Amino acid sequence: MAEAEIGVIGLGVMGANLALNIADNGYHVAVYNRTAARTEEFAAAAGDLSDRVTACATLEDFVAAIRPPRPVIIMVKAGEPVDQQIAALKPLLAANDIIIDAGNANFRDTMRRFTELEGSGLTFIGMGVSGGEEGARRGPSIMVGGKEEAWRRVEPVLTAISAKYQGEPCAAWLGENGAGHFVKTIHNGIEYADMQMIAEVYGVMRDHLSMDAPTMAAVFSAWSTGPLDSYLIDITAEVLSVQDAATGRPIVDMIVDAAGQKGTGRWSVIESQMMGVPATAIEAAVAARSLSAMRAQRAQAEKLLGLPRQQDRRDDQQVVDDLGKALLAGKVAAYAQGFAVMAAASQEFGWNLPMATIARIWRAGCIIRSRFLDEIATAFTENPDVPNLALTPAFSGLLAETDMGLRRIVAEAALNGLPVPALASALGYFDTYRRGRGTANLIQAQRDFFGAHGFERLDAQGEHHGPWGGQS
Repeated sequence: MAEAEIGVIGLGVMGANLALNIADNGYHVAVYNRTAARTEEFAAAAGDLSDRVTACATLEDFVAAIRPPRPVIIMVKAGEPVDQQIAALKPLLAANDIIIDAGNANFRDTMRRFTELEGSGLTFIGMGVSGGEEGARRGPSIMVGGKEEAWRRVEPVLTAISAKYQGEPCAAWLGENGAGHFVKTIHNGIEYADMQMIAEVYGVMRDHLSMDAPTMAAVFSAWSTGPLDSYLIDITAEVLSVQDAATGRPIVDMIVDAAGQKGTGRWSVIESQMMGVPATAIEAAVAARSLSAMRAQRAQAEKLLGLPRQQDRRDDQQVVDDLGKALLAGKVAAYAQGFAVMAAASQEFGWNLPMATIARIWRAGCIIRSRFLDEIATAFTENPDVPNLALTPAFSGLLAETDMGLRRIVAEAALNGLPVPALASALGYFDTYRRGRGTANLIQAQRDFFGAHGFERLDAQGEHHGPWGGQS
């Protein structure tokens, strides 16, 4: 007899924790993993939740264990494994069953899968899930894309397992087909930028101010009580305070300086470029991770080129104060760019993305959760069509307060050869965005000179060409 109200396929860390979260919230869940031993291991470790978990040895048993119409969550590696899993499920499912891809899918793959399942009788949801291992177990931020009626059918369980911010679920339907996975992609792009800027601030503290890890931990801990309050600032303070058991040194000093990436940051940069929306802080963060992987080349370059001579530095506390301001300004840039990319995608794909709602469901559970998001939600509630957060009263005021701190840090870092690519890109972005008369007029003249591309004049309508080489 089918007893489960929902199923989860894929019992890696995220899938297993999501299944336990579902059971913990009172729902009976069926689980299946391609490797039967992993299913058995999961069932044995379920403990008090065992009576709400049905572990299945075969896909056929799994489908039979769920009451129709069946919602099935797939939590497997993005790409071909998802297509393979859908192909294996299709012959076993019935009309009105819902396949929910909860992995880090490329939203274009999600849109393709919607198209491929049209006419099959099955319903598809692309669902972004953020919060990592702990979020999946205790409450993630959930971003749903698909038909609204499909969302309504699974809304009770998804809102129950989501993170809560002051009692409000951090789960929402955001639009048709790939909307949920696109928003998750941009979330991760902002996450890349936020993490990179924090790392750059850490680098200035370590390499310019010669601060040790415990001292830096104290600074980040103090920042977590102010406007920089966020999950990433909190965990940075904790990471910097932990000692390595083997050496007795700060564990951060023992970690190889090469950062990994799984593709979502790169996807966010690609999509921003495809839509012609600058996301320079995210681009710089993705490039910095790629450069971090070039450890051998970087070591060779340091031997050959050396490092710039250190300049006289300002009072340490002045620098630390400016670092906090720079980080806050950089954070504004990352979010402003991310939301601008989402606005462009919303228009291009007809999603009507609810920007204020997105900010609200990111306030708890997800990796970029922060105090900042309340202000973003308010800004979009007051002006849903504002093209850039920098144009809202709250954020223009914040930028005015942090502007000089960001400038001083970028200048000081440049003089001392300290890499701050994301912070520098934020400064360049704001300086370009705020200048009414830029320099692209020269670029247009160059394009017309070598390619006769034409240009517009300030004093006349239509397309014009310059008198290059004697031409009129």
